[in-house]
Amino acid sequence: MFYVHRNARGKLQQVQATPYEGYTEELPADHAEIQEWFSDDQLQNGLKQLKQSDLDMIRVLEDLIEVLTTKGVIHLSDLPQGAQTKLNQRKKARKALGSLTDLIEEDANSGLI
Repeated sequence: MFYVHRNARGKLQQVQATPYEGYTEELPADHAEIQEWFSDDQLQNGLKQLKQSDLDMIRVLEDLIEVLTTKGVIHLSDLPQGAQTKLNQRKKARKALGSLTDLIEEDANSGLI
């Protein structure tokens, strides 16, 4: 059983497994609206996971390009200008953040934080 509250148009606004203040209706777990509510929630979680995976893959690709250029397999100039620009911008940003990380670690080691 799920406890729900609907908005003025009758659409589910809140769904919880336990009674809460302001719930207006009870629906069984196999009710179509409950199934739709949780499938939307699963879809959102899946999209968040995919987005995080994309961010992780960007870092993998940056590192791969760095290894290939360091070993001379490819040259940065082999890539399109737009890709070169983006890679250089990210490299500068990571370098700047890296120096901030060093400061934080130094402070942590000195007992100031």
